[in-house]
Amino acid sequence: MEIAGGILMILGAAWFLLAGIGVARLGDSLARVHAATKATTLGMILVVLGASLQLPLEEGLRIALAIFLIALTNPLGGHLLGRAVEANPGAAEMRIDVLATLDEDGEERPGPDPAT
Repeated sequence: MEIAGGILMILGAAWFLLAGIGVARLGDSLARVHAATKATTLGMILVVLGASLQLPLEEGLRIALAIFLIALTNPLGGHLLGRAVEANPGAAEMRIDVLATLDEDGEERPGPDPAT
């Protein structure tokens, strides 16, 4: 059981890596949300299942509850993020231009006061 648990945890970690690559490589905000939620849901379930094989059998109910909550909340959060992106399409594509805040000498130019 220890070997099977380790394999499941490694597979879950690989799914997390794929999610990170997807978030970094995909250009559209909705595609990034999709990559993050789908891959991390499966990755987390695999990691938790692998960890459950390392634990005593009495912990099975807690593990089942954790898997249920992960499978319920992670896609729900991704859906809400996607709706927020659709409601404010320009806000998700904002970029901070660091060079625009520098003067000719490379010193930071005073900008608007964020407190006001």
